[in-house]
Parts: sequence; C-alpha cells; structure tokens
Amino acid sequence: MSQAAIRVLVVDDSALYRQMLINVLGRIPGVDVVGVAEDGNQAVEMVASLRPDVLTLDVQMPELDGIGVLRALRQRGLPSRAIMVSSLTQEGAPVATEAIFEGAFDVVAKPVGFSPHEAREFLHDQLVEKIAAVRAAREPVRGPAASPRRRGEKSVAFDVVAIASSTGGPPVLREILSSLPAEFPAAVLVVQHMPPVVTASLAARLNTVCPLNVVEAADHIVVEPGTVLIAPGGKHLTVRRRGEVVRTLLEDSPPRHGCRPSFDVLGASVVEAYRGRCVAVVLTGMGCDGLEACRQLKAVGGTVLAQTAETCAVFGMPKCVIEAGLADGVLPPDGVAMALVSMARKRDA
Repeated sequence: MSQAAIRVLVVDDSALYRQMLINVLGRIPGVDVVGVAEDGNQAVEMVASLRPDVLTLDVQMPELDGIGVLRALRQRGLPSRAIMVSSLTQEGAPVATEAIFEGAFDVVAKPVGFSPHEAREFLHDQLVEKIAAVRAAREPVRGPAASPRRRGEKSVAFDVVAIASSTGGPPVLREILSSLPAEFPAAVLVVQHMPPVVTASLAARLNTVCPLNVVEAADHIVVEPGTVLIAPGGKHLTVRRRGEVVRTLLEDSPPRHGCRPSFDVLGASVVEAYRGRCVAVVLTGMGCDGLEACRQLKAVGGTVLAQTAETCAVFGMPKCVIEAGLADGVLPPDGVAMALVSMARKRDA
C-alpha cells in the first residue's frame, strides 16, 4: 500500500522563493503542494482551512513573521509541522533558534551566493531530509520499543554525559539541561544535528536557562564538570586524553549517517578517553546515529539512556538503541534529568 502524500503549504513573502520552493518540492516524491501563502496572516488562515501536514515557513516576513505564525497556530490549536526557511547568518540564527523553541519542527538554510541551479539543488537536498523526517514522525510506533522500560537504577561511576539529539531535540535539551544543578559533577557533551551558525545560537540560548555553563565547542577546550559543550554544526566533535586532562578536537572528516557532527564519531572518542565512565543519552531524531557509539560504550561497561517513543518528535535514534537491547533505561525528558542527578548523587555518596 502506497503512503499518503505529505501535504505542504508554502509560506514566504518573496515571490522568487515561493516559486523556488514550489519547484523543489514538486521534485520530491510523495509531496503535494496544497497552497501558497504570501504573508503570515494568510498562512494562519490557510492552515486552518487546508490542514496541511507541514508548512515551509519563512522566518522574516512583514506584519506577522514566522515566530508570530507559530504562536498564532498554537493559540488556535492548529497542528502543523513547520520547517523554517531562514537566512542562517550570525544575525538570522537567533531568530531561527527561537522558532525551534516555539515549536518549529526543523530549520533549513536559504541558499545565499549560489547560482539559480545550485540554489535549487541546495534547497532540494535539505528538504528531502526534512520531509523524510516528517513522514517518519507520522508513522505509528509499533513493537516492543513503543513501551517505556525503566530498569532499577544502579550506582554509576561516570565523568561525562554524552547526548545525541536531532529533530525535535532543542526543547528536550532545554528541559534536561535546565534541570541539572550547577554542582553537577560531570561534563556534558552534546551532538545536536543542526546547521552551522545555529548551534552557536542554540548554545547561547541554552546558557540563559541552564545552571551549567553552555558553550559551542571549539578546539582544545578542557572537558570538565560544570560545562556543557555543543558540537558546532558542520564539524565532528571529538575528545582526546593526555594524562589526566581531556580536551576537545574538531574534525572535518566525512559525515557519518549523513551527519556532521555525528554522535557515533564523538562516542568512539569518548569511549577511548573515558572507557565506561560515561552515560550516553539518545534523544529524538531520525536514523540511527548513536547506535554504534552506544554499542561500543556498553562493551566497556558504560550506561545508556534513551527517550520514550511518545515524547519524541521522531522516534528513530532512540528506537535503534532500544531495539538493539542497549538501553539501561527508557525515559521521558524529565526522567532522564532525574536519573542523571540521582546517579550522580549515588556516585558521590
């Protein structure tokens, strides 16, 4: 049986970008463009009447911008996954980050400095991935992975928490990291699949709500308790131990699972640097980035936590880990935070 088409509403105040998006989306199998809105107010009314599965939403529009649209949809109880289409510059990235925290499904970059053909291909490659995530999010969760599992908490000796996160991850990261106390006795390393520039904005935003110090990772930062390091978009984050000191190292090696940063790349270096003294947390996202890292971690005695299906925007990455039998606990975001704090207290008792 063929899958139902993904119904898309295109929202952009630029006629050029509206036409480009229509052309690009028309090349993606299983996608049906059901409407086009020229401003935010029109978009809200068209969502109400057309009930699209997803809207491509320009961030910066006159009168009612993209964030205003998200808030209006939420106030009116109109569900629709929004893929933000943003100029991801130093100035534009904070607005895109704010949109993610306002409920946007994901974000893609507007092509800048490309030829018309290159611009279309750039948008196409991004939207193929995001539409696939929307399709995955619509699929019902089946099988044993749908049921949360909580195993008895154990006393865990750990020096670092490594977190894998993708589509739908930033609000989950905010919930977990804001619940960790300032005296949390381990460093936290985060791979969030996001474009370059946006990860710096994400770190800055999280730093305003978290007791720990949250920064975007750079080369040669000492990994120590009290700090959360966010892998920069477009770079692999790894760590290297020299004696008692562990420092970060960014790499330009090829993407893994189509991702750079990749949690599997980070995880391999974490296992080498810390052996089993690590807790891995696998959050919402499409695909299986993190599976191999968790397998390596479990082989040396580490601990793995995974997010529950019903709290994931896309139940892909956690599902892979759970179905492989690697998860020591399957928890909602608040449960993950409580488990980390509880394990830390038992460690220091």
